[in-house]
Amino acid sequence: MNFLVCLKQTFDTEEKIVLKNGEISEEAVEFIINPYDEYAVEEAIRLKELHGGEITILTIGPDRAEQALRSALAMGADKAVLVETEDLEDELDEHSISQLLYAAIQEQEDNYDLILCGYMAVDDGSAQVGPRLAQYLQIPHVSTITKITIAGNEVSLEKDIEGDVEHIQTHLPLLVTTQQGLNDPRYPTIPGIMKAKRKPLTRFEIDDLSISEQSISAKTAQKEVFLPPQKQAGQILKGSIKEQVTSLVEKLHKDAKVI
Repeated sequence: MNFLVCLKQTFDTEEKIVLKNGEISEEAVEFIINPYDEYAVEEAIRLKELHGGEITILTIGPDRAEQALRSALAMGADKAVLVETEDLEDELDEHSISQLLYAAIQEQEDNYDLILCGYMAVDDGSAQVGPRLAQYLQIPHVSTITKITIAGNEVSLEKDIEGDVEHIQTHLPLLVTTQQGLNDPRYPTIPGIMKAKRKPLTRFEIDDLSISEQSISAKTAQKEVFLPPQKQAGQILKGSIKEQVTSLVEKLHKDAKVI
C-alpha cells in the first residue's frame, strides 16, 4: 500500500509573533512540522506497520522546509519530495498550493492508495488544501478524522461532529485530513534521525512541473497582518435585570457598535 502525506512547515506554536512593516518577521524563528500534519505522518506510519507499503512525504515551500521533511523521515517515512518556491512564498495561496501538490503528484511513478493531510495549518487556518487536492485528483475526501480502519479496499472512518461521532464507509483511493484525537505522534529516535539523512529526498522547482504560471496564480491576496487589540477591563452591570439588559444593549449599540 502506498501512502502520501502532504505537510507544511510552520512557525513553532510556542514562538512569539513579531510584526514588521505589516508582515510576520521570521528572524530567529523556529520552524516545525505543522502540528495537524504530525497526526497525518503518525497515522501513515501506523497503517504501514499494519498493512505494509511505503510512505512518501510531500511539501511545497522554501529550502528550509527540508528540515520538516527530514523530521518526518526520522519518524519513519520512507522518502520525501520538496517543491521549492523560495521566491514565490508571498504570491501563493491555498489554490496555488493545492495546484502545485497535484502537479507534483502527477510527476510521481507511484499511485497512492491513501493521501493524508493535516486538517489545517496553524499559520493560516484555512483548511482548504486537502479538500481542493481531493477535488483535483477526483477521489473521495473525508475531513477531520479521529479513527481509520482499512480492510482490503474498504475504509471505515470516524470523525467528531458537535459532541457526537459520525461513522463513514468509503473506499480507496482516498484523501483524509487529520486532527487531534486521531493518535499521539511519536518523537524521532536517534537511529531514526541518522537513517533519515540517508533516505531519498527529491527536489523540484516549479519549472520542472507540468503546470502553467496561470494555473498557480493566487485567487486571494493578503492585504495586512495585525495583532488583535489588547483586552480591556470588563464592566459589571448593576441594578435590576431589566436595567442591566437595557444598559448592556445601550453599550453594545453606542460603545461597541456591534448592534
